[in-house]
Amino acid sequence: MSSAISFKEVRKTFPPTTKALDDIDLEIKEGEFLVVVGPSGCGKSTLLRLVAGLDKPTKGDIELFGKNAASIEPQDRDIGMVFQNYALFPHLSAFDNIAYGLKVRRESQPEIRKKVETVARKLEIAELLKRKPHQLSGGQRQRVALARLLARDPKIHLFDEPLGNLDPQFRTGMRIELARLHKENQRTTLYVTHDQTEAMTLGQRICVLQNGQILQIGSPEEIYEKPAHRFVAEFFGSPGTQCIDGKIEHSPNRESRFVSDKLSLNLPESQLPGGSITLGIRPENWEFVSAENAALKAIILGVENLGDHRLLEMNAGNQNIYIKTSKSDIYEKEEIFVSPLWNKVSWFERYTGKRI
Repeated sequence: MSSAISFKEVRKTFPPTTKALDDIDLEIKEGEFLVVVGPSGCGKSTLLRLVAGLDKPTKGDIELFGKNAASIEPQDRDIGMVFQNYALFPHLSAFDNIAYGLKVRRESQPEIRKKVETVARKLEIAELLKRKPHQLSGGQRQRVALARLLARDPKIHLFDEPLGNLDPQFRTGMRIELARLHKENQRTTLYVTHDQTEAMTLGQRICVLQNGQILQIGSPEEIYEKPAHRFVAEFFGSPGTQCIDGKIEHSPNRESRFVSDKLSLNLPESQLPGGSITLGIRPENWEFVSAENAALKAIILGVENLGDHRLLEMNAGNQNIYIKTSKSDIYEKEEIFVSPLWNKVSWFERYTGKRI
């Protein structure tokens, strides 16, 4: 499959010295849905603006379907963009907002009406076409903005935090809608968000950005189960991976322990070198065991009932630890015995945060 968008050592610096993107290498395949995720200020929106031609890279090249983007004017890039604030024309009806790009392309009135009505039916806004934006709810306005993109049917779809202004219940529905529409249209899609749930549910691949640098690119499963960096591990999950700084100690009889300033855990046969290290373990990757098989004895400090599971805060050796469990018969101040699922933990270099 050929590349639709290629970033080659792309850097973007805003005067005087703000480095928004730092030597980005990224290939987005034709027809792929790639989600770029990270905290505010990590460079996500700058990435989109460079593709759209709203900004120019300070260094490096961007290619669109094999052609250098610097040689293509923004209006000729065959790109459509949906913003967080919808960017609808307030004085135009929903119909005219959706039809705007088609009119710019000078398509015939019958063709415009056909395309607008088709996407309006698909997005269930056909009865709203005569209304102005101020007469629509946030979810309806977002559907109009999406319909405008789909009616034009550009080769590349760009989304900049498109669900950020929607209530949580509308977000779930729109995520399902976006996934369905991409399955039907198979257009190259670059989707920017700070919401890890959107990234996990929408992305065929996910690109994690922090401080203008790519920390990891991979499938949702790879990102979640084998995070390449401590930041990725902590960012994904609800709550994310708990990271504990410590060190590996090997005894003369070949037993190994992970030791922090608050707890000590005996390790199964370990290939890890001795010295400073960070242990990363997800709340769901603990198991309840008998006292004689336990790595830790803990006291439950709090139980959060989340319906389909409980989130426990427990204290073991002065270290607070979080556990997800489907057990319901569990109570505050109860003593429990637990062990990590060692085959599912992550180990990170203490000072670089990189996965070992």
